[in-house]
Parts: sequence; C-alpha cells; structure tokens
Amino acid sequence: MKIKVLIADDHQLVVDGLKLMFEGIDHIEYVSSARNGQEALAQLSIHEVDVLLLDVNMPVMDGIACCTEVFQQFPDVKILALSMMKEASLVKKMLKEGAAGFLLKNAGQEEVLEAIQKVYKGEKAFSAEILDILMESLSGIKKKSPNRIFPRISRREKQILNLIVWEKTTQEIADELFISFSTVETHRKNLLHKLDVRNTAGLVRVALENGLLDE
Repeated sequence: MKIKVLIADDHQLVVDGLKLMFEGIDHIEYVSSARNGQEALAQLSIHEVDVLLLDVNMPVMDGIACCTEVFQQFPDVKILALSMMKEASLVKKMLKEGAAGFLLKNAGQEEVLEAIQKVYKGEKAFSAEILDILMESLSGIKKKSPNRIFPRISRREKQILNLIVWEKTTQEIADELFISFSTVETHRKNLLHKLDVRNTAGLVRVALENGLLDE
C-alpha cells in the first residue's frame, strides 16, 4: 500500500522539490499541496491522506494552529513538521499540538522518506539536530549566553517581537494588531534598544536564543 502524502508549504520551490523527490518512489503517493493551514484543512476534507508534511511558518493559518485543527478533526492523519526554525520551544509546541515528527528543510531525500515511513507507522521522527536540541532542552543544557538580563518587555512589545520572529512586515503587524504603522516602528526601535541589537535579524536571534517568547 502507498502512503498518501499532502504537502502544506507556502514556498512553491519546496513543494516542487518534495514532489520531485517522491517520483519513482513506489510506496509514497503525492496527493496534493496547500499554501497555508486553511488550505491544508480543506484538502484533508476531500482527499484521503496518511501523512501531512506541514510547514511551520505560513500565512493565513500557521503550522501550529493547523496542527491543532488536524489533530482534532483528522486524528488518523500523521503530521510531520518541516521548518528552518529550530528553537526548542517551537519544536515542543508542534509536538504538543499533535505533530509526530520534526524535520529541518535541509534534510536529504533518504531522511525525509524514512521519516514519512516512521510517522506513518506511529513512530516519532526527528532530524538529528532537532533531537540534539530537544535533549539539551530536557537536560537543562542550553547553548546561549548565560544569565543575560534585559529591561522589562511589555505585553505589546512581546506581541510585536513574536510577529517579527514570524517574518511579518511592519504593515502586516500594524494590520494584525489594529495599530498604526508608526506605532509599530516605535515599538521596534524600543525593542532594538532594550535587547541591545542593531537590526531585525538581531531581534530574532536574541529572542530565540534567550527564550523571550516562551510562555
């Protein structure tokens, strides 16, 4: 029997690469693709799917929200997360919401095919680097600057920082939070000052390295 696979990723290059990877593989059947979580749920309602390859960072409905809905609405579908983001808190959140595995997007063909088979059989599957990150997190060993102390970050600043990490533009953040463009820029400048970084990349790095978005 073939394992029926649905791909949910907003980057067409990733979708095309995975489809090409599955060509000629006897035990895997590509079913369809979706550009966001909402489209993935719609596809699952009309197609028989065994494994959902789910990107974490997508527009409209991200992978975490989609994972929650799939786990509740389609409990027989196995979810294998795909991402370039590898923060332990993000991986744990996806697993908590029902994902059976987590692969980095730089995974090779053999690793992807093996992971699909594993989750289909009810097993867990992780990229080696993700497994190391989880083990470090469980053991309390973290590769980050020790005891960094930052000025207090307000609830609004934390909201904006979270959206910045998810690659939202200033206008997208303003629209989502129902505030002005200039207000977002003011908060961004305050965050740069508080976290002692020079640009958006610095904000993302410091936020993830120091668990500033952890609940």
